[in-house]
Amino acid sequence: MSASPGVTARRATITDVAREAGTGKTSISRYLNGELSALSPELRARIETAIERLDYQPNQMARGLKRGRNRLIGMLLADLTNPYTVEVLQGVEAACHALGLMPLICHAANEVEMERRYLQLLTTYRVEGVIVNALGVREETLRPVGGGGIPAVLVDRSVDGLVTDMVGLDNRAAAELGTRHLLDNGFDDIWFVVQPFEQVSSRQLREAAFRDAMARVNGAGGHVRGHTLVLNLADQQAVERGLAELDQAIDAAGAPGRANRIALFAANGPVALCLALHLKARYGTQWQARVALLSIDDPEWAELTGVTTIRQPTYEIGYRAVEFLHERIEGVQTTARDCLLPGELIVRASTLR
Repeated sequence: MSASPGVTARRATITDVAREAGTGKTSISRYLNGELSALSPELRARIETAIERLDYQPNQMARGLKRGRNRLIGMLLADLTNPYTVEVLQGVEAACHALGLMPLICHAANEVEMERRYLQLLTTYRVEGVIVNALGVREETLRPVGGGGIPAVLVDRSVDGLVTDMVGLDNRAAAELGTRHLLDNGFDDIWFVVQPFEQVSSRQLREAAFRDAMARVNGAGGHVRGHTLVLNLADQQAVERGLAELDQAIDAAGAPGRANRIALFAANGPVALCLALHLKARYGTQWQARVALLSIDDPEWAELTGVTTIRQPTYEIGYRAVEFLHERIEGVQTTARDCLLPGELIVRASTLR
């Protein structure tokens, strides 16, 4: 008899399958767990027929919890609107599919309090491991994970006091690569534009590498000018002040085509997009005659506008992070590992003379 309209049919349970197959629940559990040698061929056939007739779907979560395994992993993300994060997620999902894991995605929207709450929530879900790409999460918040707690892998940034695996870009090498490219192309006035970096290790490393590279050139007898401009994209008034400071520097550099055209080095894709939109609005479609732009991250729009970038191996970062986490879940005991992957310089018109 079919269910009445508006009434949801009850899902079959393991008890229903046992009754239909004329056996006990223990035999059904053995069948579901792959212990087929403990069952006769005739009993296996009856169980298969009962499962098919009742359209029985086992509760994988309940089965996993009973065995102490549920194959769930958490992934805490600072900013799901960032193309970098979306690309990393593609690698995460591919690795999870290959390794039989299920990712539980938590988007903190760049809110530190939300990061803390999500981490607490993930522990209540008894996830087997956590991948963390967060903004301001601190060691005390992560204490339940990593170390002797739930296995954890950090993506893109480290956390002071937390000793665990980390996978990401070789930030120092990437910043040095970009700075050297600008210097080799004759730019001697370079502005490194970065979001607030006090709490984000990857931004700290990029900014420090830029300053170090500029200092080495001057220490070897060069005459280059390096500036760091902090652009807080979450504060519109602060953005306007920062862009006004850049405008003054660009205007002071002279007319289009002069040899002292300055260069802007964006620390990531969101910063680069903010700069490109502003420069086009202020100087028109020929803004690259006034100022050069290079960015870490290689968003699709960069190719359309001819912006030089340092492409991150985002897919590989996500895939490696899941592989590292899976190894920890399976009991691998080694010292904490840092997997730093190289960026690729994609030269386009924006930084060429």
